[in-house]
Amino acid sequence: MALLEWSDALVLGESRMDDTHREFVDCLNALGDADDASLVAALDRFIEHSDTHFADENARMEATAFPPAHCHVTEHANVLNLCREVRQMVIDGKIEVGRVLARELAPWFTQHAGSMDTMLAYWLNLDDAGRSEALRISQEKQAEMRAAMVARGEEAETAMSCGPGCAH
Repeated sequence: MALLEWSDALVLGESRMDDTHREFVDCLNALGDADDASLVAALDRFIEHSDTHFADENARMEATAFPPAHCHVTEHANVLNLCREVRQMVIDGKIEVGRVLARELAPWFTQHAGSMDTMLAYWLNLDDAGRSEALRISQEKQAEMRAAMVARGEEAETAMSCGPGCAH
């Protein structure tokens, strides 16, 4: 049984990302379908795909000065590190940990694609003028939000952070 079915809900409208995400879903499902004897090999294929997938997205974020790249890149690194740690656990005989990872990657990916990757796809589909306008609007909104928070006596910098797990 597939851990994650490809559907229109996962389509971002940025062809390179959509193609890579289809491959991600295929690799994830192969990982979920792997028997005990082939689990490490399936995990290796998944890690290899994810390493290339994330490196491509990271490079595109850098090339286009994607504003929240710091959060996105950190999340990619965290997922890859976790996969590598679980790979070693599977090698050490903790097969079920590999199965749990596979099951948990499906909802993670749905959330990641629906938030961080959706923003990235939108950004990549903009031209330079569109990116400049998006930044201008974002900066204005952030300034308004900070001013409102300060007026209420709240710590604006803390409240405006990206959230748990972000290193910025």
